[in-house]
Amino acid sequence: MNQPQPLLDRRAKEQREDRELAPWALKSAHSKGRKYAEEEDDLRTCWERDRDRVIHCTGFRRLMYKTQVFVNWEGDHFRTRLTHSLEVAQVARSIGRALRLNEPFCEGLALAHDIGHPPFGHRGEWALDELMKQHGGFRHNFQVLRVVDQLERRSPDYPGLNLSREVRESLLKHEKDEDWPDEFRPRPTRAYLEAQVVDLADSTAYDMHDVEDGLAAGIFSEQQIVAESALWRGAREQVELRHPGFLDTSADQKLRIKRVANEMLKICINDLISASAERIAAAKLECAEDARAQRSLLVGHSKELKKETAELERFLDRYFYKHAHLQELTKLAASRLQALFRAYVERPQEMAPWYRQWSDRVGLERAVCDYIAGMTDRFAEQEFARLNGR
Repeated sequence: MNQPQPLLDRRAKEQREDRELAPWALKSAHSKGRKYAEEEDDLRTCWERDRDRVIHCTGFRRLMYKTQVFVNWEGDHFRTRLTHSLEVAQVARSIGRALRLNEPFCEGLALAHDIGHPPFGHRGEWALDELMKQHGGFRHNFQVLRVVDQLERRSPDYPGLNLSREVRESLLKHEKDEDWPDEFRPRPTRAYLEAQVVDLADSTAYDMHDVEDGLAAGIFSEQQIVAESALWRGAREQVELRHPGFLDTSADQKLRIKRVANEMLKICINDLISASAERIAAAKLECAEDARAQRSLLVGHSKELKKETAELERFLDRYFYKHAHLQELTKLAASRLQALFRAYVERPQEMAPWYRQWSDRVGLERAVCDYIAGMTDRFAEQEFARLNGR
C-alpha cells in the first residue's frame, strides 16, 4: 500500500532553499523577522506569506482602477497599475529563478512595489507632492511603506500588514539618505539581489508595455520606432527569422506589434540574466548581505543592451510621455487632486470616518494626502463630482 507523501511544508521549503538557491540568495529561514512577532506559518515561508498578504490587501485590489499611463476610461486594453504589477512579477520571477535567487521574495516585492501610487499615475504623484510641499512632500516609494505599515488593516494585533523586515526595507529603493528611516540604518550601499531584480523588472516591463500601448493608441508610429530604436529593430529581425514575410505582409497591426514587443521583452530578460550572472560570479559573493556592500549594482544589462534600452527610453520620453494628449492628463490630475485636497482640508467630515480619526494622529494634511493617495481614478472622479455638486 502506498504511503502518503510528506507535505511540502515550510521547513521542507526552507531546506530546499538551502539546497537549491545560490549562496547569495535570501533564505527565508534567516529572515530578520517582523516588527510585531507572530508565530510562523506551518506551510508557507515568511516571504510566501508576505506575498499572499499583499495579494489579499485592499491597496492591491485598488490597482485595477489606477492609471499606469492612460486613464482607465480611455480603453479596456491599456495597462493599469494592477496589470503592470503582474507583468513586473512575471519578469522578476523569470530572472530570479534563472539566477537561483529567492523567487517568492521577488514576486512579493514586485506585487507590492506600486501600491503607494495615487490616482492618475505619476501625474497624481507630482500633484500631491506639490500640495504637500509644506508638510513633508509626497513620494510614492515612501507611501508604499506607509500603506503596508500603517494604512492597511488586517489584524487587531498590529497596524498594517506586518511584512518582513527585508521586504519592507526593499520597498524604499529610491529614497535619499536624508529620508532613509532610522529603523533601517545603517543604510546599505546596495539592495539585496532580489530587490535589484525587481527594480530592473519594473523598468523592463514598463518600457515594453509603454511601447505596445503607445503604438496601439496611435501616439507614435511603427515607422518612428523602427527609425529610432535599435532594440525594436533587433526584435523585428528575430521575428522575421521565425516568421519570414509576416511583418511586411500582415494587415493585423495588433498581432505585428505583439510579436515584436514580446520578442523585445525576451531579448531584455535573457540579457539581464546572462549579464547579471557574469557580474555576480565575478563579485565572488558568499552570502546575501555581501551584495549590499558592493560599489555597483550587480543586476543589470550588458553594455550593448544598456545603450539600446536607454535609446528606447529617450524615444518614449520624447514621443510618448511628453505627447500633448498625456500633458492634458497631467493638467486633469492636478486640477482634480487640488480640488479634492482643498475640499477635505476645509471639510474633514467629508472623508471616510477612519481617516478623520487618523488625522488626530498624523495631522490633517497628511491624513488627507493618505486618503487621496489610496483612491482609484474613478473614485477620485466620483468624489470630485460629489464635492463640487456635479
